[in-house]
Amino acid sequence: MKILCLDIGTKRIGVAISDPMGITAQALSTIRREDDEGVASSIKRLLQEEAVKEVIIGLPLNMDGSRGPQADKAVSFADFLSKKIGIPIKMWDERMSTLQVERIMIKAGTSRQKRKRKIDQLAAQVILQSYLNSRSAERD
Repeated sequence: MKILCLDIGTKRIGVAISDPMGITAQALSTIRREDDEGVASSIKRLLQEEAVKEVIIGLPLNMDGSRGPQADKAVSFADFLSKKIGIPIKMWDERMSTLQVERIMIKAGTSRQKRKRKIDQLAAQVILQSYLNSRSAERD
C-alpha cells in the first residue's frame, strides 16, 4: 500500500511517496501553493496515478509539543483536503524536519538555489520515513 506525505508550506507543498511495501520513502515533487482548490486537484490526480491509500501531513508542532499557528494551518488544510480526496489523512509530528534536511544539504555543498527547489520534497521524505519507521517498530 503506497502512502503519500505532504509537507505543507505557505508557498510550496513538498510531496513524498512510499514504496508499495511501505518501507522506504522517496521525494516525489513540489506543488506550488497558489490556491487550495488547485492544490487539492493536483493531489487527487497524484493519488489516482500512484494508487495511494493513505496520506500523511506533517504537523509542525512547537518544540514543547504544543500546537502553534503553523500547526493550526496544517490541520485546517488537512480538514479541507480530506473532504476533497476521500482517503484517510493522518497528521505526523514534523518538528525539525526542514532544518534537518537543510543542514544535510549545506553539509553536502548544495547551492542555495538548489536547496530552495528541493527542500520541501526532501522534508516530506524525512517526515514520511519517520512515519514508516514508527509503523515498522510497532510491528516488531
